[in-house]
Amino acid sequence: MTFLRFASLATAVAFLAAPALAQTKAADPKAAGGDKSELYQQLNLFGDVLERIRRDYVEPVEEKQLIENAINGMLSALDPHSSYMNPKSYKDMQVQTKGEFGGLGIEVTMDNGVIKVVSPIDDTPASKAGIQPGDLIFALDGEPVQGLTLQEAVEKMRGKVGTPIKVSIRRGTKDPFDVSLTRETIKVKPVKFRLEGGDIGYIRVTSFTEQTTPGVLDAVEKLKKEAGNKLKGYIIDLRNNPGGLLDQAIAMSDAFLDKGEIVSVKARKNDDVQRWNAKPGDVANGLPIVVLMNGGSASASEIVAGALQDHRRAIVLGTRSFGKGSVQTIMQVTGGGAIRLTTALYFTPSGRSIQKEGIKPDIEVEPAKIENIQQRSSFREENLRRSITNPNDKPVAPPAAKPEAGKPADKTDDKAAGQTAPQAAPQTTPSGDPDEPPKEQASDYQLLRAADLIRGISLYSGKAN
Repeated sequence: MTFLRFASLATAVAFLAAPALAQTKAADPKAAGGDKSELYQQLNLFGDVLERIRRDYVEPVEEKQLIENAINGMLSALDPHSSYMNPKSYKDMQVQTKGEFGGLGIEVTMDNGVIKVVSPIDDTPASKAGIQPGDLIFALDGEPVQGLTLQEAVEKMRGKVGTPIKVSIRRGTKDPFDVSLTRETIKVKPVKFRLEGGDIGYIRVTSFTEQTTPGVLDAVEKLKKEAGNKLKGYIIDLRNNPGGLLDQAIAMSDAFLDKGEIVSVKARKNDDVQRWNAKPGDVANGLPIVVLMNGGSASASEIVAGALQDHRRAIVLGTRSFGKGSVQTIMQVTGGGAIRLTTALYFTPSGRSIQKEGIKPDIEVEPAKIENIQQRSSFREENLRRSITNPNDKPVAPPAAKPEAGKPADKTDDKAAGQTAPQAAPQTTPSGDPDEPPKEQASDYQLLRAADLIRGISLYSGKAN
């Protein structure tokens, strides 16, 4: 069984069955840049080196481990995303596609010999400890990661649930620091949602697993019921989403598109092209959509953003995405393991390759801190003496006359004379503008900008109609 993979990372949770691209093809000696005799000479060289290590190395070594290391070295030298998975790693990967796995909840890639954080997964040890996209992990439990393969480093971060690990991090120009984490069973909840300000559906997608598209569709339906006819649009938050299953990215894009191409995949040969197109039907019923992205948005999340952006179905807001535009095919090999091999590139509907470029936002908004500025009180026109009354103001009725002290109030209803008047409900001060986001979201400047944008589009569309 083979898989297409769009996440860039060894700990990713995303693979897609795609037999068409994963079929092994007959080797083309000319295309490979050499003839068979040269290939056989290189294989003889490999066998010679293997035998010398087995016979003369200072300590006994396992031949199986030597072969696995050689295969992994051959693959990892191609690009950052190709690698070898032994049978255990391959089985772990298959478990991860179900959306549940053990570890720290951190998506990583290799960068110049150190581990680079692409993004932490929400509500995991890594996220709770404040690990950020772009952090460099240079040591695990005091041991340098320099010289390890990405897969070896990932395996060191995995372990029995409840066991601790110390992660050494470099962040920008700051001094290196250590973070102590405790391994947990990571249960990925790929979709979270809420009604933002009473009129905007906020949908947060953290990764693309088998539960993603059903979760998004469920979120849309529940938000519709909760908001009713007040719903003005949707914010789809793909920030720090490292990618996942291609079929889920396609299905999610299809949910918001009526027609047109979603994504295409082009392999080495010009005729090896696959395309996926949208089917009729838009679950958002044409309401405005804003997609939030940042540098931690990679792979499958870039497919969704690129498709909605190219079809002008959504406005992309935030910062440039990660730029992972290559396709990895998972091929099972002899012995129960598998290789992850880069076999193609994917393209947005307009023909853009995202490789190294990423998705550029329509509106660039950097993260920022929000601070309220105290304004000193000032007079307005209404406070000036002899200011002219607004002609639209209605005259205020004079207050009802109060009964004199010691005299009962007049009764107009004999039946009410013997009854106790109901007590008025206590007056409460409004907690704030109903259109304001919840307090816990007030510091998310990008989210606030997205909400303002949707409200502006809705207001303009309403006036135009």
